[in-house]
This record gives sequence, structure tokens and C-alpha cells, in this order.
Amino acid sequence: MSQTLQAIRGMNDILPADAELWEQFEEAVRDWLRAYGYRPIRMPMVEPTPLFARAIGEVTDIVEKEMYSFEDALNGESLTLRPEGTASCVRAVLQHNLLYDGPKRLWYMGPMFRHERPQKGRYRQFHQVGVEALGFSGPDIDAEQIAMCARLWDDLGLTGIRLEINSLGQSDERARHRADLLAYLQQRQDMLDDDARRRLHSNPLRILDTKNPALQGLVDAAPKLIDYLGAESLRHFEGVQQLLKDAAIPYRINPRLVRGLDYYNLTVFEWVTDQLGAQGTVCAGGRYDGLVAQLGGKPVPACGFAMGVERLLALWQDQGHQHESVVPDAYLVHQGEAAGRFGFRVAEALRSAGFAIQFHCGGGSFKSQMKKADSSGAPLALIVGDDEAAANSVGVKQLRGGFEQAPAQVTVNFDELADHLGTILFPMEDDDGNL
Repeated sequence: MSQTLQAIRGMNDILPADAELWEQFEEAVRDWLRAYGYRPIRMPMVEPTPLFARAIGEVTDIVEKEMYSFEDALNGESLTLRPEGTASCVRAVLQHNLLYDGPKRLWYMGPMFRHERPQKGRYRQFHQVGVEALGFSGPDIDAEQIAMCARLWDDLGLTGIRLEINSLGQSDERARHRADLLAYLQQRQDMLDDDARRRLHSNPLRILDTKNPALQGLVDAAPKLIDYLGAESLRHFEGVQQLLKDAAIPYRINPRLVRGLDYYNLTVFEWVTDQLGAQGTVCAGGRYDGLVAQLGGKPVPACGFAMGVERLLALWQDQGHQHESVVPDAYLVHQGEAAGRFGFRVAEALRSAGFAIQFHCGGGSFKSQMKKADSSGAPLALIVGDDEAAANSVGVKQLRGGFEQAPAQVTVNFDELADHLGTILFPMEDDDGNL
């Protein structure tokens, strides 16, 4: 007997109860983004590998170790399952010349793929909501994106998420800081762990973000990038801070908050929590004015952020939010051949009228069908036998309380059924607020 096939480790099924929670979250996200004028864009899950090598960098952990890359059997092209969304979004903007008529606010949602060691909050297939604004150069768009996140946390009722910000300045300022940082770290190589030694020459900024407790003192004493910023970079950073203060959004400047990629500049931010263990970052973003030119376009200012759906949903559930089960307005049971055919027509007619009707399939006794009607969560059962079919009528039975204005069970003519259900399920209030 063959073994049952299993999903790939770190790539999880989302079963109905959880999928309903996902849909509630996604609906809230769509409403939230629409309120800020962001429009949806959908990119392929598979891209040419050079896109990520050029955008993310060939010496990064993502490109060197974590990407799912393979050779196209037809033409030998190297392809990659997208590990993040920004590079794909910018590629699509350039390919389709979306900036021809001015700046764009775009968003996307979907799966990303990285070959990591699976753990809670970090999976090989994970989902992100990505938000990108291209063509805006001032600190106002940076601050707006941060304020957007604060509003979403409020909309979802999430607490315990705090904001950390920093400025990476411009490339020449980072280069001066990098030289001094490298000299500082080289003098202390014997104090570095293996990961830090590996990053020492390829990506020394990432050492500042180490989670190794033994390196905290060393990192705290290292040269701070903010001390290398020029007047323009400081002015931009102060502009972001002022707008956050105006919006009463608390924040902390974290000088160790960095990005290891050259195209990032100026504002970077993260929303973090202590409630998810080691995977505490639920949203991260920043300005990446250099990426469009790096991918072959004319220089365009840009900024964006991405949030991890799995982590946010885990936090949402941990803070007491439960999914709302989707239940039909009514469950239709039927007994007899003529009743089945008539009931099928009734169900379709009621769906056309806007009702959610679950039609019983699979046969069974009237008693067993009523048990299924009750377990469906529907407030009403619609009952059709051959007698009802002959009389062109349907029995309506209450399965739940709360409909005192209607009889517990009544037979209704088919032509009047939709109005009758509407009266029960969606009662109108009079001028005094009474049903």
C-alpha cells in the first residue's frame, strides 16, 4: 500500500476554519488600502533569476542560500520562485511603463518562497502584503506609509506592536560609515561569531542587526550611521519624525535598524512585537530610491513596506480574535424525487434573489438531513416533500432563536418565499426603531 503524500515541509495547507480568518483579514486589508488610494497589481510567482540577483545582490543570504531556483526545461533559462515582492513590482512598473503619467501607489498580496528552516512564523512558503509608492520623493509619503500601518493595527484591534525607525542616509554617507565600521570590526575580529565573520566584508551593516547576546556590547559601541548623515538626509529624517509627532504615532529611533542592500536609503522602519517569540517583526519597510535605476530604469524615488500575513494572523488570534464561520441563510432538505427536483429549483431561485442557500446533496432520511441542517449553523431550514412540490410551496422552520416576529414553522407559497425569508432574516425597523 503506497504511503499518503504529504505537503512539502514549511509549505502549509490553510484549512477552511483558518482560511475564513484569512479572508476576513484580506477583506480588511483591501478596504484599508483603498482608503489610501493604493491600487492592486499582481505579478507572476516565477521570475527570471537575474532579477533577484541584480535587485537583492548576489552575496546576500537570500540569493546565495534561500531562493528556489531551477532551470527551465524548454530553453535552459534560470527561473526563481519569488522570495519577495518589491523587485517583481518594480520590474512590472518598468516593463509596462506605468510611471508615464505620474507617480503610482501600488499593492499586492500573495505567497513568497524561501528555503529556510521552518519554525513558527517563518515558513518556506509564506504570504506577504506589499505596498509600494513610486515617484514620491518627500518625507510625507514615508510618514504616510508608517501611519497606514498604525491605522491597520487599530482597525484589527491589535496591541503591543511598537514602531522603530532609522535613516540610512545616502550611498556616499553609508560608504564613509561602512569604512569606519569595517575598520572597527576588523580590530575586534576575535570577538565576532561565525555569522558576523562571514558578513564582515560582504555585508557588514547586517552585523549591527545580530541577535547574538554576546555581541550586543560590541555592536552598541560601533560607529552609528546617523552620525554620518549630511544636512539633506537629516532634514528628510526630521521631516518624517515631525509628521509622526503630528499624527501622535509613538516611535523609537533604533540606530541598529539597517538594510543590507545598496538601493535602500533614507527612512527605514519596522513594526515589532514581543508576543511572537523570536519572529518579532511583523512589518518592515523603507525608502529604496536606487532600485528603479538598478533594474534598468531612469532614477525614480520609491518607498514601500511588506507585512507577514502568517505573523499578523498569529498575533490576531493570540489576542483573542476568532474567525467568523460562514453559514448559509437557510439549509434546504428534501425527501422524494419530485421534491428533489422542485427543491433544486427553489434553491437556485433564492440564490438569484441574493440568499445563501445550502441544498442538501447525498440523500438520507429526513431526520439525518435535519441534523445536517442544524449543524450547518443556518438559522432556517427549508423543507420540501412531494406534497410541498405538488402544492408549489416550501416549509420554513426556525433552527435558531431570535426570530420572535415570525412563526416557528410555516408553509409558504414559492412565489412569496423570497419576501418571507427577507422579512425574517432582514427585518425592517419602524420610525421608532422597533422591528
